[in-house]
Amino acid sequence: MAVEKVGEKYRCNVCGNEVVVTEVGGGILVCCGQDMELLETETSEVINLPDSDGF
Repeated sequence: MAVEKVGEKYRCNVCGNEVVVTEVGGGILVCCGQDMELLETETSEVINLPDSDGF
């Protein structure tokens, strides 16, 4: 699977090595002679709450 965006996390299913993408340059990450597996990324949801001043 090709690297697509910063923050993606990949793991080697042979040795367990994990990497996080800091710069996208294209291509496929390989470790121990095999393509690395893209791990599911947790997304953070930002919730804007009103200020409680004056209540």
